[in-house]
Amino acid sequence: MSIGILRSSFGVAFATLASRILGLVRVMLEARVLGGGSVAGAWFLAFAIPNLFRRLLGEGALGTALIPVITETEVKSGTEQMRRDLGVVFSVLGCLLALITLVFSGGAALLLKVAPSSSIALLHTERIQLMLGLLVFLMPYAFFICLVGVIGAVLNTCKQFVLPALGALLLNIFLIGGLAWGYWHHLQDVRSFLPVLVWLVLISGAVQLLLMLLLLRKYDRLPIFSRDMFRNTKVLKELGKLVAPGLIGGIALQISFMVDRFLAISLGPQAVPALTNVDRIVDLPIGIFAISLGSVLMAGVSRSAANGDTQEIGESLLFCLRHVLFISIPIAAGMLFFWRPALTILCLGGNYTADDLEATKQVAMFYGSGIPLFCTLKVILPAYYARKQMKLPLYSSLAAIAVNIVLNLLLMIPLKQGGIALATLLSSLLNNAILLYFLGRQGIALNWKVLAALLLRSGGIALTAGWGLFLLYPVLRESLSFRYVGEFPAFAVLCLLFAGVYLIGNGLCRAPEINELRTLLRRKGK
Repeated sequence: MSIGILRSSFGVAFATLASRILGLVRVMLEARVLGGGSVAGAWFLAFAIPNLFRRLLGEGALGTALIPVITETEVKSGTEQMRRDLGVVFSVLGCLLALITLVFSGGAALLLKVAPSSSIALLHTERIQLMLGLLVFLMPYAFFICLVGVIGAVLNTCKQFVLPALGALLLNIFLIGGLAWGYWHHLQDVRSFLPVLVWLVLISGAVQLLLMLLLLRKYDRLPIFSRDMFRNTKVLKELGKLVAPGLIGGIALQISFMVDRFLAISLGPQAVPALTNVDRIVDLPIGIFAISLGSVLMAGVSRSAANGDTQEIGESLLFCLRHVLFISIPIAAGMLFFWRPALTILCLGGNYTADDLEATKQVAMFYGSGIPLFCTLKVILPAYYARKQMKLPLYSSLAAIAVNIVLNLLLMIPLKQGGIALATLLSSLLNNAILLYFLGRQGIALNWKVLAALLLRSGGIALTAGWGLFLLYPVLRESLSFRYVGEFPAFAVLCLLFAGVYLIGNGLCRAPEINELRTLLRRKGK
């Protein structure tokens, strides 16, 4: 099963890689067109709110809880009953999303209207007023993208991972096209260009939803709607029990995320863009490797959980943890040593200045160092959700969120936005520790000697290689920088050298992950 998980996750990883590469291109263009100040901060805040609901009701608690429920229904009652249950779920979800869209769009319009006469100082800031104006028209994207996320979870149950993952390409393609046009024409009034970006986001969401509905039809997962479908609300009751803890935890997590961003507003116009730009770069390995492995693990372990096979759950979890750490540790080391050239290539230029780049220093170092923790969390949670255990992850998440908010208030004073990033890292460490501890208490054993050996081996090789290449990089930059591409060739050579030294070092140490990846690639070749 372990190699099967890795094989399936490779397809998702490649699809996600394509999306995230386009995402980096989008980051480059957003930085150059929107800059690193008030306009960028308003755009990122407005776009974060529909994405908040995507994490809650799309890819979050609902999508996670839906997988084991409909898998069990299909096994016990057949495909037709499963489709009828999906009809109930999608009807309720559609109405709820429509209501959320109306409330938030209307609320933003109302706040924008009363802002000039309000006594609340925050409403008078340029960033907040611009954000409210964008949110009025941007909220319908939440309706589209939440349905897309839930449909993706449904498709995962029939082992379709790659095509749903490819849908995320569309948003980046639409936005890259619009931003490239703006950059090419050297826009002077960036604010007047923001409505164009809003329309591009809405169109991409509608197209994604249409394509996902076609996939549901192709794989015989299209919901069945009927007049009497609400006579059987068993699926809603079961989902309610599973979704409620995850939803509460998800809401608390997103509140914590928004608190981070609104606290960052008080630190100055550069804080929100600094956090957002680095967060998107850090999200690259999380999306490519951790979420890919986690989504495949969730679908596979749900069947193991239905059979009560805790040993297989533990073996699959250990396998995924080993591989996600093997990949994320060198990325964290690379971010720690080479954040400046990475962000210089991605962001510097246009309206994004050297001061904006310097504001990201501590954020990049702390967020980058936390990549392994952020990745392992995405792999650990399916071991709970597949067994329909939602309460313990909720309690763990709430404890981590409380610690995060307290640390934010303490650390943002001396470290500014860097303190917010460090608080996120430490709270994620706490969350991982709690979840792993209780997995052991529940009989899902992990071989800690294997994990400790991997951390020492891979961490030592990555840090040694990173330090050596950090000393070498000025020479590479001096000899491989050119007029139109800057230091990109030097950075590309640096990445290849770093990856090569890391893989060779692990090969000499006979790391089992190297042999497992080699076995997988041989099977792919055949």
